[in-house]
Amino acid sequence: MTESPNDPTRDGAAFAEEVRAEARRELETATTPERSSDLVELRDVRLSFGDNHVLNGITMGVGAGQTLCILGGSGVGKSTVLRLILRLLLPDSGEVLVEGRDISAVSNVDVLELRERMGMVFQGSALFDSLDVFDNVAFPLYEHTGMGDEAIMERVHEVLSFVDLDPDDVLRLLPAELSGGMRKRVAIARAIVHKPPILLFDEPTSGLDPITTRTIDELILKLRRELSVCAVVVTHDIRSAARIATETALLKDGQIIFNGTPEEMFSSEDSYVRTFLS
Repeated sequence: MTESPNDPTRDGAAFAEEVRAEARRELETATTPERSSDLVELRDVRLSFGDNHVLNGITMGVGAGQTLCILGGSGVGKSTVLRLILRLLLPDSGEVLVEGRDISAVSNVDVLELRERMGMVFQGSALFDSLDVFDNVAFPLYEHTGMGDEAIMERVHEVLSFVDLDPDDVLRLLPAELSGGMRKRVAIARAIVHKPPILLFDEPTSGLDPITTRTIDELILKLRRELSVCAVVVTHDIRSAARIATETALLKDGQIIFNGTPEEMFSSEDSYVRTFLS
C-alpha cells in the first residue's frame, strides 16, 4: 500500500476495506493455539476516578501461549487494565486474577512475588538512560535473583540473541546510541530475562516505522511460539493486532464492545467495530 490514510483525497471506506483485506490475508497464514486455562483474568472489574467511570464491569482472560490485544480509542481504559494487572491500581469491585490469585487481595509480599512472574514492556521502552544495554537487561537479575556475574552475563547474551541483537555489538551501548527498534528489542529482552510466564505490552509498536513494526510483531509471535508466554498487548495498531492476536477486546466507554478472535472482529457487522476499523 503506497497511499497514505491521511490523504484527504483518499476514500475512507476504500482504505478501511484495504486494511481489513490485508488483515484477512495475515490471518489466513496464522495459527491459533488451543485455549488454555487463563493465567490473567479480569472478572466484572469496575473502576472510577471521581465521576469518571473508567471501567464498567469488564471481563476478559488470556492463557499460556495466547495473545490478547486490547484495542480502543484514547482514554477508554486500555492502559488502566495493565496497571490493574500489576496492582498499581486497585479496582472498586470485581477480581483481577494472576495465575488464579486475586492480586488485589494478596499481601504486599505476595504482590512482589506475583510481579516477578510478569514482564512489562513500556510504550517508550523506559530504559535507564545512564546504564548501558548490559546493565539495563541484567537489572532484574541483580535485583531479584542470587545469580552470579558469569551466569547473568550468559543469560543477558542469551536474551539479546533471542531478540535478534548481537551482544558483541550492543552490550556496551547506551540507550541514546540505539535506534527506536533496537531500544524496543532491548526492552523486550529485559522483560523476558527472568523467564516470566506473563508479558504485558503497552503500545509496543508506537512511533515505529512499518518495517520495524513488523519486526516487533514477529518477535511477539516468536515469544508465543517458542516460549509459550501469555501476553496482554495494549495497541491502537489494527494491522499489528491482526498479526499477533489470538483474541481481541475492543473497549468503548469503559465496556467491552467486542471480544473474540481477530477473524471474528474483521468480519463483524457491528457498526462500532466497523467504524473503529475504518
